Amino acid sequence: MRFASLGSGSRGNATLVEAGDTRVLVDCGFTLRELERRLGILGVAPDSLSAILVSHEHGDHVRGVAAVSRRHGIAVRSTRGTARATDLAEVAGWEPFDAHAGSFRIGDFEILPYAVPHDAREPCQFVLAGGRRCLGILTDAGRVTPHVRDTLAAVDALLLECNHDADMLATGPYPPALRARVGGPLGHLSNAQAAALLAQLECGRLAHVVAAHLSEKNNLPELARAALLDAACAVEGRLAVLVQDAPSRWFEL
Repeated sequence: MRFASLGSGSRGNATLVEAGDTRVLVDCGFTLRELERRLGILGVAPDSLSAILVSHEHGDHVRGVAAVSRRHGIAVRSTRGTARATDLAEVAGWEPFDAHAGSFRIGDFEILPYAVPHDAREPCQFVLAGGRRCLGILTDAGRVTPHVRDTLAAVDALLLECNHDADMLATGPYPPALRARVGGPLGHLSNAQAAALLAQLECGRLAHVVAAHLSEKNNLPELARAALLDAACAVEGRLAVLVQDAPSRWFEL
């Protein structure tokens, strides 16, 4: 099992996860052409994708989903609420899942969607298990609930939102309403919130901790890294920070 980010941030998000013969794309916030370009950098053909999982309807996660699905005949899975907020239900091959009803299979993956607090219609995130290893993804959440923490307790790798530094957000360029939205209980996780979650997990089992969805205006990679290492210094050699403008390396599990 391995995974790679195609880009992470407010201008577009997509995560590629492979296990056996199955390739799943989690979100597609890039145009069709840009997604194809970024997949090419990783040596992946778009028509080799088994499915696209959609976490919620915001443009930086769903922008290219319908176009990619139609062009390459790729199945799309989302909650019904997300589909109602977009045009996904009109895409051939769309199928709903219930984020409260347990896991489902796509090829070699067992996929567990779980609900998160975010200002979207029916948002969720995912734990993807391939064989004996599993990847937890947590972005676009305003807070860490007990359910979120418990769902991620046994993952072997964690892609974790570190959207903003609280001080930078408070003094940054966003207008008050947008600051309140980003920092609120239905917004995005701060460095401190992400670090608090990491401190509650069994970090010894985490092969990778990957900081994701950093704000380009309200955070810095070194601040996110420092916050996570303050909470769990043992992950230093296993910690990476994603960027917006380029795919990451492959992370092996």
